[in-house]
Parts: sequence; C-alpha cells; structure tokens
Amino acid sequence: MVKSLLTAMSALTLVTITPAALGNGATCSAASGKSTAALLELYTSQGCDSCPPADQWVGGLAKRGFGTDRLVPLALHVDYWDYLGWKDPFARAAYTTRQREVVGLAGSRVVYTPQILVNGRDYRRWSNERTFAADLKSINDRPPRATIALTLKLGSQGAAEFVAMVGNVDPAQRADAALYVAFYEDGLATSVTAGENKGVRLKHERVVRELLGPFGIDQSGKAEQQRAVMLPPGAKIAGAVAFVQNRRNAEVLQALDLAACAG
Repeated sequence: MVKSLLTAMSALTLVTITPAALGNGATCSAASGKSTAALLELYTSQGCDSCPPADQWVGGLAKRGFGTDRLVPLALHVDYWDYLGWKDPFARAAYTTRQREVVGLAGSRVVYTPQILVNGRDYRRWSNERTFAADLKSINDRPPRATIALTLKLGSQGAAEFVAMVGNVDPAQRADAALYVAFYEDGLATSVTAGENKGVRLKHERVVRELLGPFGIDQSGKAEQQRAVMLPPGAKIAGAVAFVQNRRNAEVLQALDLAACAG
C-alpha cells in the first residue's frame, strides 16, 4: 500500500502546452512560514444527504478566522455514492482511492462521508469550534518539518503551470516523504435532481479539480517540480495547494495555500 499511494494521480494530466495557451497571465508565488499549517481533507459527495453541513462548515472556515496560514482545507468528492442515481460531477475514483489509502495508512479501516482528516488523521470533533481551534493551535505551534515554495500561472482553456520547491525535510521523514500539488475551485453550485439530495441546490468551496503526486524527496531533503497541467474543461481555478506527506503513515509535514491572482 505504501508504494501505491496516489501513484496514478500524476498520469494523464501532465501534457504539452504551447506558450500561447499560458499567455501573459499573472504569476503568483507563496512560501510556507515558521509554523506548521495543517492540511484538512473533507471527503464528501453530492449523493450523500449528511454531507452538506460539512461542506458548509469547510466553506466558512476562512470567515471564522481559520486562515490558510493556519489551516489549508481541500474538499475531495468521492464516487461511491453515485450508484444512488446522481453522479457527482466533481467526484473521481482517484479521490476514493486516496481516502481509503490514507485512512488505512493511519491505522484505520473506517471510511465514510462526510469524513474529515486533519494532517492525515480521522478527525470527528470538527463540529465543536472551541475544541477544533485548540487542536489546530497544537499543530500550528509545532516547528515545521519541511519548507515549501509554490509559484502558479494560469492560462487560457484550462492551461496552467506550477513550480513547487521543497526543502528542509526532517531527516527522519525523508525516505518516505513526498510532495503533492492540488488545484481547487471555489463558488461551485449544483442543483441536484436525483439521489439523497434530490431537489437541493448544493454549494461547495475548495473543491479539488486536480491532485498531482507523489513526487519524491531526495536524500538531502529537497524536491523541485515544474509542470504544465491541463485542468478540467470549464474549471475556474481559485488557487493551488502544495503539501508534503509521509507515504508510510500519512502524516502531513507542512502545507501551503496559494490563491490565484488576477491578470
């Protein structure tokens, strides 16, 4: 399982893109700070009637003071609810695979929706804001075990280019650490016409449209990836996330959010 974790996610999405497709779009950059930012993964589905409250909670994190310097949220839509008659347009089998593998690497067999993972661990106390804030602070107070720098350029017709650089990975983690890069979209809304949420208009934030990796870390604790990517047709990417994760136990060493800039 260690070797298989998300190995297929970087296939099929890395393509040759002409300079014209990237055009003169604005280039944005960010670097991780002196504290550890936590990675939050929400596994959700439009076919699950208990998922909308979790979707709303994740969408409101920034407004409630949980900025991306402290918490980097991603919503990954799984496909195992599609059999009920509504096919989630943002679901991917690869995200279902990631959920199962990350949960398994953390020592659990329980996979469900909505499921929230914080730094690779199942987290069920998210509805208690005070408890969540205290648990997040304990993560933020830890010294980072990796540094990340990310540059993003969005072009036309779904073309994008990123440069991700990792350094200072904890020596104890280097053999199993890997870099991942996700592209996310905000402000999505869907009127569901079948399944458990029939008749409901669902809204989503931080929806992962592409997730690339794993990219290996070298023996000196560094990695660099420069890639051109073709994103899903019609996707209006709001930003990108880079994170470093241990592929043996799913622990996240550092995460970085980069909002796309206009231009």
